[in-house]
Amino acid sequence: MKLTQQDKARLLGVDARTLRKWRVERPYLYNIIEKGFAFEEFLKEAEEKIEDLKKLNSSIEEFKQK
Repeated sequence: MKLTQQDKARLLGVDARTLRKWRVERPYLYNIIEKGFAFEEFLKEAEEKIEDLKKLNSSIEEFKQK
């Protein structure tokens, strides 16, 4: 699920206007924040894929035993 600027600001404990201000006035900081959120999303998706692979493997093992 993609986070909105409002969601990100809430998670960071700042106002959305502050986040927009950082994007202009502190682009390096803003970039770090965005990469952090992207990394967190990537990890979440990777964990979901791992679970899907485990389920698939389990199904294959069950099929082989029949």
